[in-house]
Amino acid sequence: MSTKRPEGPFRIGRSETGLGLFATDAIEKGSFIIEYIGPRISSEEVERRRNTRYLFEINSRWTIDGSPRWNTARYINHSCRPNAQATISRGKICIKAIKRIKPGDEITYNYGKNYFETFIKPMGCRCSSCQKKREREAAT
Repeated sequence: MSTKRPEGPFRIGRSETGLGLFATDAIEKGSFIIEYIGPRISSEEVERRRNTRYLFEINSRWTIDGSPRWNTARYINHSCRPNAQATISRGKICIKAIKRIKPGDEITYNYGKNYFETFIKPMGCRCSSCQKKREREAAT
């Protein structure tokens, strides 16, 4: 991984689910955080690939391959109760805060049903919301 600090109010760091993106400054609700970037690939290319992690569909024809490490947004982890969301506008994927994010908080968004069913559910969701839910259930 590059030693260059990401540009923005965040840093890459260790989280419960691997590497994550953490706020270094307060990020206000509605604020743009980062764009999810990478090469644009066709839906046909997506079908040929074995590894579909870091692929973010823009529309039925195009997908962003966010796997390059220079795509800092790739470090944003899934949460069932996120503090950010991805919006697609004019072929760009923008991550925006849906609530105020305090310094030190991990930036998360919901990856969506298809990704959840394919990658997360079989292993068990490890987001902090689901971890807390499991702890409450175990205590009863």
